[in-house]
Amino acid sequence: MTDGPPAAACESLNPEMVSNRVIVVGAGAGGMMAAGRAAERGAKVLLLEKTDGPGKKILVSGKSRCNLTNACDREQFLSMYGPNGRFLHGAFHRFFRDDLIAFLKTYGVETKTERGGRVFPVSDNAADVVEAFRRHLLGNGVEIRTGVSVSGVAVRDGRVEGVRTPEGFIPARAVVLATGGATWPATGSSGDGYRMAARLGHTVTKLRPALVPLVVKEIARAKSMQGVSLKNVRLTAFRGPAERIDPARTPLKDIGRGLRQRRKKGPVIESRMGEMLFTHFGIGGPITLLMSLSVVEALEEGPVSVAIDLKPALTEEILRARLQRDFDQFGKRGLRNLLAGLLPRKMVEPCIEMTGIPADRPGHQIGAGERERLLGFLKALRFNIRGPLPMTAAIVTAGGVSLKEIDPKTMGSRLVPGLYFCGEVMDIDADTGGYNLQAAFSTGYVAGEAASAFQPSLEDGSEKRRKIR
Repeated sequence: MTDGPPAAACESLNPEMVSNRVIVVGAGAGGMMAAGRAAERGAKVLLLEKTDGPGKKILVSGKSRCNLTNACDREQFLSMYGPNGRFLHGAFHRFFRDDLIAFLKTYGVETKTERGGRVFPVSDNAADVVEAFRRHLLGNGVEIRTGVSVSGVAVRDGRVEGVRTPEGFIPARAVVLATGGATWPATGSSGDGYRMAARLGHTVTKLRPALVPLVVKEIARAKSMQGVSLKNVRLTAFRGPAERIDPARTPLKDIGRGLRQRRKKGPVIESRMGEMLFTHFGIGGPITLLMSLSVVEALEEGPVSVAIDLKPALTEEILRARLQRDFDQFGKRGLRNLLAGLLPRKMVEPCIEMTGIPADRPGHQIGAGERERLLGFLKALRFNIRGPLPMTAAIVTAGGVSLKEIDPKTMGSRLVPGLYFCGEVMDIDADTGGYNLQAAFSTGYVAGEAASAFQPSLEDGSEKRRKIR
């Protein structure tokens, strides 16, 4: 295969100009780490970024505080990536959390650990992290060019020759694709790397939005509760429509990726307890985002619905007794006033509407059947899921360049010698908590180190691809 610059352009190149050059495409977390490590190892490094500055996604991560990594143990860490976490064993052995923390400390960035093991800069300022990397890059002689869009990786005779840009061809001995995913396009992640890799013969697994809010079919209902933030509730996703949900199947413990409690076969997809919120289109908030990828994948097979247990600390029996006690004790109060002590203000009217109980009905006149409908609202508020918000609204892209075609020891392409990958462009994603950034830093470190040492061999790259396939 030939996918390189015109022959005349190749013939005019000065061999010494490219004999030691590594080009890194994308100045995000993985790209900056790759560029810095390659330069440390003696390579002449050119870092290309299509936006006006490096570290755009770092600057907005963790609500601009930058959740760098997580303090959990390595096995728990790897479980957060699902089955693909096995691919990261080698990278984490080479460069992991303590190495990252020590690296940042070298440049004056101290860190702290917060709830859930999340690690942040002490300053709570993501810009400090970007500045640390900028100093690292410049201190090691990395040339940074911003505002440069790369349209493709140039390959001749099956080997990397450089990259193509609107301004022309730039030669290199090795290229690291650190282009990010297809989310947050304002930060420069718009799926460019997937297209470049696919043109070179790489398989790109199906892209799905991850860590993304969900749109419900009952939009009017959700909108009536817009802005309500719920704490200590349980959200459970079920296969099938909402009317077929059996609340008795709601797990008592969290079930999902990265959790020791394994999923069991049956209608339950995932279940988590924590914080969520209602939006004008559906549901969002931390536990919704954590469950979103499982929901998106399940939607490919059929209908998905969710149930919200607003009182997970109380069993149905205890809550039923509490309702009866309140109705007896405050029997003259109308339902609307009784609900004020059970629900956020904006959820009172939707509850009245969904249960069909008159708002002014006194507590002592509420019958057993009506009480059961109220119990159903409190223990299993249901919604049918229409789908996720668009990819551009997601925090992370699930899917990417197939890991089967990447050497985990080097992050090098198994198809194209001299091509390397790091970060979200690969088929690696995780839940929130610092896991995605750590994967980018670790794979960037390995890719940069390997790219700096790459030496083209006489073996034909196209022949290598045929052997692999």
